[in-house]
Amino acid sequence: MLTRLAHIIIRHRRATVGAWLVLTLFGVFAAGQVSTRWNQTLSAPGRPAYEASQRTLDAFGVGVRAPDVVVFHTQGDATRSQAIDRAMDRAAGSMPGALASSYFSTGSLAYVSQDRHTTFEEVYPPGPADVTARSGAEMLRGAAAKGLPAGIAVNVTGRDPLDEASTQGSSGGSGVVVETAIGGLGALVILLFVFGTLPAVLMPLVVAAAAILNTFTLVWALTYVTSVSIIVQFLIALVGLGVAVDYSLLMIFRFRDELREGRDVEAALVETMTHAGRSVIVSGSTVAVGLLSMIVLPLPFISSMGIGGMLIPVVSVLASLTLLPALLAILGHRINSVRVMPRRLLDRGRPEHGAWGRWARLVLRRPTTAAVAGLTAVAVLAALATQLHPGEPQLKNFPGRGTAIAARQMLAHADISPGVMKPFDVLVENGGNARQVASDLRSVPGIVGATAPPSWHRGESSLVEAFASIDGAAPGIQATIDRVNAALAGTHGTLTGAAAVDRDFLRALIGGFPYVLALVMALTLVLLVRAFRSVVLAIKAVVLNLVSLAAAFGVVVFVFQQGHGSSLWSIAATGSITPWVPVMIFAFLFGLSMDYEVFMLTRMREAYDETGSTEKAIELGLARTGKLVTSGALILMFAFLVLSTSPGYEVKLLAIGLAAGIILDATVIRALLVPALMRLLGEANWWMPRWTRAALRIPDPEPAPTMATPSA
Repeated sequence: MLTRLAHIIIRHRRATVGAWLVLTLFGVFAAGQVSTRWNQTLSAPGRPAYEASQRTLDAFGVGVRAPDVVVFHTQGDATRSQAIDRAMDRAAGSMPGALASSYFSTGSLAYVSQDRHTTFEEVYPPGPADVTARSGAEMLRGAAAKGLPAGIAVNVTGRDPLDEASTQGSSGGSGVVVETAIGGLGALVILLFVFGTLPAVLMPLVVAAAAILNTFTLVWALTYVTSVSIIVQFLIALVGLGVAVDYSLLMIFRFRDELREGRDVEAALVETMTHAGRSVIVSGSTVAVGLLSMIVLPLPFISSMGIGGMLIPVVSVLASLTLLPALLAILGHRINSVRVMPRRLLDRGRPEHGAWGRWARLVLRRPTTAAVAGLTAVAVLAALATQLHPGEPQLKNFPGRGTAIAARQMLAHADISPGVMKPFDVLVENGGNARQVASDLRSVPGIVGATAPPSWHRGESSLVEAFASIDGAAPGIQATIDRVNAALAGTHGTLTGAAAVDRDFLRALIGGFPYVLALVMALTLVLLVRAFRSVVLAIKAVVLNLVSLAAAFGVVVFVFQQGHGSSLWSIAATGSITPWVPVMIFAFLFGLSMDYEVFMLTRMREAYDETGSTEKAIELGLARTGKLVTSGALILMFAFLVLSTSPGYEVKLLAIGLAAGIILDATVIRALLVPALMRLLGEANWWMPRWTRAALRIPDPEPAPTMATPSA
């Protein structure tokens, strides 16, 4: 099939390039259109806290967004200050449709510090939540501070204001276009050292641009069928850049090798499509499977990222198998013209005679030493991964400066619970007794205050507000939530609020992850067994990928959860990792790192079929793909480092986890463990029982040639 496609592309090369040009220009238009259609909400449909928040929004116009907390400090008794009372009215009035509560509206001392010098007001912003909605903290502070007497300090904090504070000054605020341009510039520099000629350097970037823009076209169409998370735009741009360049590297490397062997352009292109094209299809399939598996999770935010993200490798494969061959057919031998790097900086001759060939022979001579060194390195990081604590970071760990940080400090100095920044809200329906619910909650261990503000009543629905004694993301918060839910039994009250909704999201995510893992591993095993024609190599590839993932998680734990080096991204130790970050690292890294396994092992399989020697297959496979794998990994790593400058600490965690995983996989796993373990396994590498061949419809192999003197 690929051979036939190659001949078709060669005959119609100019028409193929023209068609891609038209589609890509339309992709520029589509990218602008889709920018207004992103889904910007995080939801957990079907979960009680989330569904109660939606009913609260319908009844009160608020309740989906976490409140802003307006904090006042005075040297006198705050409960007797008419200036603070009026300032709270001004603050709440500056946000039309908001719902507010304070000591002055409830009479509850839960809103006041023990020394009565500090008090706070909860202001719930109206309307639905989305990731671009602003908290209005500066506006609230300005309204409260207007005319406030000297000696009374006011600042505004809360989950959203603190999140905004953590993104201030981030270079990621420039947006996806600038980040993609920076990533492309990094790829250009690396490609200069890889190829050294202008056509070969520019061609992967042309293919990447076409793949990215045409993916935006498909995602634009997808937004009319289902919601797609706004984060997908960053994944399309930067993952698309890395994947498309990876596949282009593989194809161009092989094409130049075939030309070096003396083949004419058409024969070289047919060989490239037949062998490298097959690897591109397998690699793209594994990346797509890893991403598409996200639809198993009952969370629209995650599943939309899986569906949208799946389109990235699909379009990249199509571009690599149609646009790129057409460009190669047009250029022919001119792919090696217009040299822009000195020859002494580039490899000459056969790869097995260069540095990667020498490295392969070194590993083959000392496989046990190489295996122990590689396993030790990943074992240390995997051990750190066992300490990963999934959960929303506590608000005390949010970095930044400004009014949100100052107000958080005011609460802490006054010994007011951090739970006031993510309060529990209870929706009391069907005419239930809100005052009784508040009274019951005040006796629940872990609750330091609960009130039923008189104005929080609409028809047969009322709202109760309660404060936990700890942060809404602290390790013990689930026990408090469970006790609150038990106390609400039979009261017509349902617990909601940011803390409860976050826990519902976490449970849905963790509960569905085993199914994602099982689905990805099963489908990947089938794909790899067919690709490698070996059960052993497929199992080894999956196991090493899991080891690589564990090492990447270990880096995230070490840097961000424990805080060793997180200051480079202006983040303190988080103490926990946002739950969707490890899931997305798994989905992307499992497929992306499998790219390199496929590139390397398909070349080893090809060499084994030619020579019949396992050692020669390992040497040739590693020598001929080492530069390719390393170059692709560097480009992807740079793209993810660029992504780490995006606003929001969660994106930083995701990007650094992916960057670390990619470079660890390309070095420790592929350059050390894969060749060393294959050398130790020997002929067992190629084991493929007859029943497996029959089940997967794989033809019986031809007898392998015999090497007279295997090379080591």
